[in-house]
Amino acid sequence: MFERDGFVSARITDIADEAGLAHGSFYSHFQSKEDALAAVLGEVEEEMLHPGPSLAATGADPVAVIHAANVAYLEAYRRNARLMALMEQVATVDERFRELRAERSAAFLARNARAIRRLQRQGLADPALDPDLASLALSTMVSRSAYATFAVGRQPVSVEHLAATLTRLWANALRLPASRQEPDASQGADAG
Repeated sequence: MFERDGFVSARITDIADEAGLAHGSFYSHFQSKEDALAAVLGEVEEEMLHPGPSLAATGADPVAVIHAANVAYLEAYRRNARLMALMEQVATVDERFRELRAERSAAFLARNARAIRRLQRQGLADPALDPDLASLALSTMVSRSAYATFAVGRQPVSVEHLAATLTRLWANALRLPASRQEPDASQGADAG
């Protein structure tokens, strides 16, 4: 309902009808449509926060791991693009969703900062970088690129091509050693 009708137009009666519930049964699960949307977005957040391999993987090629994580994140984002756009929209007018959005971002930033610190300790990433600021810059680049491409995108691009480009930018920013498995980011845009 939220994807199809948007948050403002979604009505509790329609949500209950779609779920095959009596209208009063909605309130057995949620106090408001805001609560229902928060629950849906919570499930999407979990899928996106843990989409693939961890950068903590021992002995793994860091560029290949970053690429796999980018592909998994972008695929999850593309699957949920309408909900992600809805979250952005609602977060601009509702303090509760602005806070949920900020918490979601904080989780990604903390995870990526830990990974950057780990790469620095291993002597693989530029030790002069502030891991928290690097995480902010790189994470924002990925999430806003996903938003621009899949939620409001006008230029078709494949997940693989976008992931290859974002991975190259991550690797270059951190000054990671070249990977034998590094994807080719020079391929032209194609339908995704």
